[in-house]
Amino acid sequence: MSTTERFLIAMLIVWTLPYLVWRLGKTDYFAPLMVVQVVGGVLLGPSVLGKTLPEAYDFVFTPAVIQSLTSISWWGVMLFVWLAGIELDVKAAWTHRRESGLTAGLALGVPLVAGSVVGLAMVELPGWMGTAAQTWQFVVGVGMSCSVTALPVLILLMDKLEILRLPLGQRMLRYASLDDIAIWAVLAVILMDWGRVGRQAIFLLAFAGATWAFRRLMVALKESDRWYVGLLWLVAVSFGADWSGLHFMVGAFLAGAVIDGHWFQTRQLDELRRILLLILMPAYFLGTGLKTNFGMGGSMVFLAGAVLLAASIFGKLAGLSIAGRMLRWQPNEASLFGWLLQTKGLIMIVFANVLLDKQIITNETFTALLLMAIGSTMLTVPLVTPMLKRVVNLAGRPA
Repeated sequence: MSTTERFLIAMLIVWTLPYLVWRLGKTDYFAPLMVVQVVGGVLLGPSVLGKTLPEAYDFVFTPAVIQSLTSISWWGVMLFVWLAGIELDVKAAWTHRRESGLTAGLALGVPLVAGSVVGLAMVELPGWMGTAAQTWQFVVGVGMSCSVTALPVLILLMDKLEILRLPLGQRMLRYASLDDIAIWAVLAVILMDWGRVGRQAIFLLAFAGATWAFRRLMVALKESDRWYVGLLWLVAVSFGADWSGLHFMVGAFLAGAVIDGHWFQTRQLDELRRILLLILMPAYFLGTGLKTNFGMGGSMVFLAGAVLLAASIFGKLAGLSIAGRMLRWQPNEASLFGWLLQTKGLIMIVFANVLLDKQIITNETFTALLLMAIGSTMLTVPLVTPMLKRVVNLAGRPA
């Protein structure tokens, strides 16, 4: 059978099985389609399908097929991260800078510390830290993984809960936007390659100058042309970031972060996100599953995932509880915001993939982080839905 035919079989499996489980199993309340696709990728990967039915796995997922799926997933996730950058609402966060800064700082900092403590414990055990990592890179990488809030997935969940356009939803976007900036900034620091610091300086200087010219050009263009130029900008900045020793995902986020969301219609941005999740992102989720590894023993990986999940939940809820007391929020607001910001989804998976690509973490650590991301995302909707019914007058609070 030709590579093309095997590729099409893989595409059929990737797009069909998770959808049927999601639709027929009616999992949307506790496991959105994205989560089902990630779990499906794990099950189709070498740790499950590869061990139970190795002939079937080797027949479909040949190196050529995996490379083809990887190429699709690269482009899809670049677009998704670019959109996450565009959706940042920095102006609104600046208008409410004291509240937004304090809340976002505690929502990020406390779980970062809790996750870093777990990371320090993992350093003492063999098999968790990558071969190219320094201890501080591994510890901060694990800690930041516990802090991540997935802004694009949070938007999707708030839309599902019908709170996205309410003042409550806009407050959440402010907090998540600032955290998103910090997450990518920390990732850039982790990836700093002192052997290529000259390239990185050249890239940052060139990016700053090009951003000024790019923004002036975008203002002068009509919207139909802005889309095309924006995509060219995405590719150029991603290439520059990767060339400099950072990662093309860092470049994709930077390319979107300097774009003003009002240059495009909100409806079109929402539609593009949904199309990406439908057409391209399932390939990325499969690729994520193919990287999972229970090689050191499934029990240890699952235990590490559970400990990381506990650190993430405790840190996020504790951070928001402190913020709530300092800002005198209504009862239950802190818990509601803590669970909403617990949504990790795709951005945490992207973050962990970058750490794995740079050999800062091992496949086992990646698998534990993936299990943590799946668990935290699955908990969000079931826990937030009853909270929304109990918390009163939030919709009317000023944004």
